[in-house]
Amino acid sequence: MAAPATCASGASSTRSVAAAAGKGSVTSFQRKGPKACGIDGSSPRLLSITGTRPSVRNGQLLVSTGLPALDQLLGGGLAVGTVLLIEEDKHNIYSPLLFKYFLAEGIVSGHTLLIASANENPAEILKGLPAPLLDEKDKKEFDEDVCNHKTPEANTPMKIAWRYQLLPKQVGPVSSSRFGHYYDASKKIPQKLLEDSKWHGFFLPEKLSSTLNPESCSSTHGYMKLLQFIKNIIYEEGFDGSNPQKKQKNILRIGIQNLGSPLWGDDICCRENCDKSHNLTKFLYVLRGLLRTSLSACIITVPTYLTMNKAVIARVTNLSDTVIGLESFIGSERETNPLYKDYHGLIHIRQIPRLNNLTCDESAVKDLAFKSKRKLFTIERLHLPPDLSDTVSRSSKQDLAESAKLLGPGCGPMAGGKKHLDF
Repeated sequence: MAAPATCASGASSTRSVAAAAGKGSVTSFQRKGPKACGIDGSSPRLLSITGTRPSVRNGQLLVSTGLPALDQLLGGGLAVGTVLLIEEDKHNIYSPLLFKYFLAEGIVSGHTLLIASANENPAEILKGLPAPLLDEKDKKEFDEDVCNHKTPEANTPMKIAWRYQLLPKQVGPVSSSRFGHYYDASKKIPQKLLEDSKWHGFFLPEKLSSTLNPESCSSTHGYMKLLQFIKNIIYEEGFDGSNPQKKQKNILRIGIQNLGSPLWGDDICCRENCDKSHNLTKFLYVLRGLLRTSLSACIITVPTYLTMNKAVIARVTNLSDTVIGLESFIGSERETNPLYKDYHGLIHIRQIPRLNNLTCDESAVKDLAFKSKRKLFTIERLHLPPDLSDTVSRSSKQDLAESAKLLGPGCGPMAGGKKHLDF
């Protein structure tokens, strides 16, 4: 009750000062009441939701993907009301990591989760989420494993910043007021966080177990079941604004795993001219309509490498807001290539949403690679080493030239042509 009174008094004092300045014919800078205190003088204009922040470009509400590096590449985070599509790598090793980071960020931020899968029970997916870091000190020592290589000098007090020794140390769980957190992939999320979280699970075999008609077990039936389940959660728990939420405004994080795979009963991965190719596009079209009018964000993993019809992939991409592709080096020639020894694959930002526009934006950064360590999944700019030796084989030179051409102009002067330059 104190905040609205203070806000109203501030607005009245501002109007009195402006009236006095008008009488004296003196111009002065004044702040309008509705912008500072809301239209009704009771709440701010932008929603204050835990784990969100407004975009600096268009004021759109953003949530973190669980990877601060990916948030930066997407323009600050994932916009609320949009779909993030992840094209799975061939061995399906790294795309589940991004999927789990997104869900773990939702638990730490206090958001509601909705997990849908056709091959893994949502309860088991939650148990495999990475553990959040406790404080900034753990984050700095995260990649270096300083705890295993401590020296006697590490226990000596600081001499330069001696006054900071009196400050209390930060101990306890991660604060949910931060935007974006870091996680330790070698540890599992604490059971206490899972017990305090709110989530909904959609396991396709359980939803179809009561169906006795074989014709009803098609991909259309599975997609319709999932859409109805998502719609019920959005409307019943007030994420669309129709029903007031009990405590405060919250975000619904939706995670759908392996959508379009044969496990969902879809045939887009079985043959090129499939009869039910429109089922997946219809599902995405309706899903985007539900997300646009609700406080929710969705992440979907799709095995596009199994889809033989490229037209289906193009339609799925157009019906998504943000599209990210993962290209793993496992089983390819690049795995043994010394040029890529420091990386495990390439990440392609294919599409970035440009809200309230008909066209989508494209990322200016093309040469991106990722590496998965024991604890951390990192995204970096791909820097190829310079060829300064005459002993490099002809195949390595050709691979270097072709790789630099595909990556774009960010990797040096060789990116523009096919010829290899020796210095």
